[in-house]
Amino acid sequence: MIVVMGATGRTGKRVVEGLLRAGEKVRAIGRSEASLAALARAGAEVRVGDSSDAAFLTAAFRGASGAYTLLPYDLRVADYRAQQDRMGEAVVTAVREGGVGHVVALSSVGADQGVGTGPIDSLHAQEARLRKLAGVNVLVLRAGSFFENFFDVLPVIRHQGINADVVEPGRAVPMIGTRDIADAAVTALRARDWKGFVVRELLGPRDLSYDEATRILGERIGQPELPYVKLPPNEMAGALVQGGFSEDLARLYVELAQAINDGRVRSLEGRTPANTTPTRFEDFADELARAYAAM
Repeated sequence: MIVVMGATGRTGKRVVEGLLRAGEKVRAIGRSEASLAALARAGAEVRVGDSSDAAFLTAAFRGASGAYTLLPYDLRVADYRAQQDRMGEAVVTAVREGGVGHVVALSSVGADQGVGTGPIDSLHAQEARLRKLAGVNVLVLRAGSFFENFFDVLPVIRHQGINADVVEPGRAVPMIGTRDIADAAVTALRARDWKGFVVRELLGPRDLSYDEATRILGERIGQPELPYVKLPPNEMAGALVQGGFSEDLARLYVELAQAINDGRVRSLEGRTPANTTPTRFEDFADELARAYAAM
C-alpha cells in the first residue's frame, strides 16, 4: 500500500493515477469526499480528513510501505508558518507511528537556505523534521517553480494587459511542470530503492526568465507584445492581497521573489540529465492558452 497526500492536487492526483496504472494499491488522502470520488472509482482507497490532524494521518499511513507527502496550504491563512508547522509535525508523527519505510517528500529549490525565502522557509523546517526520523528512508524532491503558477496571472493579463511580479525580468530560474514531479515520485515510490535521507533536485527542461516565459505565453494567446512588468515589493504585496492572499502570505511571496533576485533560491546540484525533466514551457503554454480563451 502506498499513501498519497494531496490526492486531488496538482501533483498528488497524477501520483495516484500513475501508481494505480502500475498496479499498486493506493490510499488517497484529501479534504473532500466529492473531489476524491473519481479516484475511488479508479480503484484507490480514499480517506477524507484534515492533514494537520496527526491522529487522522497516522491512521491513514498505518500499514503503508511508502508515502508521498507534501504541505498543502490555503492562500487566505493568517499565519502561514504556524499552519505549515502544524501540518509538518502531523506528517512526521504519521510516518513514525504508522511504520512507513519509504517517504517521498515534495520540497523546493531553495529549501537549503532556511531563512528569508518566504514560503520555502517552512519546507526547510520540514526537511529537518524528516531528516530526524530513525529507520525511515526519505527522498526529498526539491522542485523548481511550477509552470502552473502562471494560471494565477491569466486574470491579470485579461484585465490589465500585463504579466507582473517582483522577480527581475531577466533572472532565469528553474521552472517545471508538475506532471514531471509526479512522474518522478511514481517512479521512486514503485522502486523504493534509496537508503537514508536523500535530496534530489527537479529543475524542468531549462532555466527560464519571467521575460521569456511572458513572451512565450503572449505568443500563444495572440498577444506577442505582452509585457512583463517588475513591480515594487509593496505594490505587488497589495495586489496579492486584493487577489485573495492573506497579508502574511503576500509578504512571504514578495520575500521569496526578492530571494530569487538575490540568487539565493538556486540549484545546488547544477543541471544534470538526472534532474532535467522533459515537459517544455513552450508545450505547457498551450494549456495556459486554452484556459485563457475559456475565461
